Amino acid sequence: MKTYQYYAGGVWRDAENGRTFDDMEPYSGKIFAKVAAASRKDMGFALKAAADAYPAWAATTPAQRAELLFKAAAVIKRRRTEIAEILAKETGSTISFATFQQDLLAGTLEMGAGWAYENKGEVLQTNVPGSFSIGVRRPLGVVASFTPWNGASILSWRTVISPIIAGNTVVVKPSEFAPVSAGLMIAEIAHEAGFPPGVINVVTHAPGEAGALSDEIFENPNVRVINLIGGVKTARYLAERAGKTLKRTVLELGGYNPMIILDDVDVDDAVRAATFGSFFHQGQICMNTRKIIIQRKIYKEFLEKFVARTKSLPFGDPEDHKTIIGPLIHQAAVKLTEDRVKDAVSKGAKVMAGGKSDGPIYHPTILTDVPYDAIVSNEETFGPIVIVEPVDTAEEAVAVANRTSYGLVSSIYTKDTYKAFELAPRILHGVVNINSPTVNEETHAPMGGVKDSGWGRTGPHSIEDFTDLIWVNARSTQREYPF
Repeated sequence: MKTYQYYAGGVWRDAENGRTFDDMEPYSGKIFAKVAAASRKDMGFALKAAADAYPAWAATTPAQRAELLFKAAAVIKRRRTEIAEILAKETGSTISFATFQQDLLAGTLEMGAGWAYENKGEVLQTNVPGSFSIGVRRPLGVVASFTPWNGASILSWRTVISPIIAGNTVVVKPSEFAPVSAGLMIAEIAHEAGFPPGVINVVTHAPGEAGALSDEIFENPNVRVINLIGGVKTARYLAERAGKTLKRTVLELGGYNPMIILDDVDVDDAVRAATFGSFFHQGQICMNTRKIIIQRKIYKEFLEKFVARTKSLPFGDPEDHKTIIGPLIHQAAVKLTEDRVKDAVSKGAKVMAGGKSDGPIYHPTILTDVPYDAIVSNEETFGPIVIVEPVDTAEEAVAVANRTSYGLVSSIYTKDTYKAFELAPRILHGVVNINSPTVNEETHAPMGGVKDSGWGRTGPHSIEDFTDLIWVNARSTQREYPF
């Protein structure tokens, strides 16, 4: 069992008070590691280190920043298996998903290196003779990134790559449920890759102790951006506090992601997509399908095949390569999933598959006849639950898809792609996948939500979120004044 310090100013440090906390494995219940339980003073030290590093980092060339991202990618490729095993143990991610994350992350870092050249200005038209007017993008300063435990490798780095490639410095506050995978591994990789001290910093905290660190972030004048991948409740709190000091926020939040299936599809293909979209990573990622909206003509056939496929999914130890369904992140998540299913059933819903748990594992669950006053009909449940609802027309399907307050990703399955392109703009989500599951992304694409799923985008499009556009204008002739 390893003991981890926090990382600030290019140095590994003990928490101010010397405290650590136990980081638990969700599947075995064993202690995975002991991690520094940092204080508000520790966070203040890290923020100062980031602020001190900012001027020199902002002055680096695009090529210098890009080179370091390439070096980080090389470290990940070399440590691919090791990092995947850490991710599986600490977060319950299946080993296949954990390994996939390392490959995706290495590619994202390599592609992200090119985003240094996306930090572009523009020549502006002017009505003043003898003037030259341009817009120039300038980095903001220190970015405080709150990283999640789910998809911890790729999502945590996502909060870091765009800010630093734009010339900002970053302090990461990872989830207490994955302090290593969602934070300290970033520090290890950045340190080995040779990032200058203070450009990337990681401060960990014990469960229930985020408040003091957050207070320092919100009250520290060096912090210019709050960058969160997390839940809506947390985002509302952060956005409200950020508003008091006019700190910018970039929020990628949860989703209640609908999959619309029209009656001209290959049913077997739709079943495969629905199974993957609904139960990938035990339903614990923001893009998981939460509701399948299907035309009534093929509802029965689809449901029978979907139930059969779902019941066949192997579950167990996430480090077993055969496992598809691993554990939920902690027992509270199991309890929440159980309670949501019980609430739905008490109001008339039917359990077609699953609906039970084995220790930390909740079986993949299909619900039908779920009334709209059931909690699971309206709120994201971070677990392997999906609702199947029949409709008569495509127009009705769109209306059902838009009932939710969320707006992250959606999916349309049909052989009539013209029809899909007609429907897509009417679905109020940040992403609409046609003949692909809701779990689908590409590194360079503008991933992000609308409504309660947040604002801001990933990839090269996110450069605008982490820079200011400065107007610079110059005159070559003397100007006349009215007085």
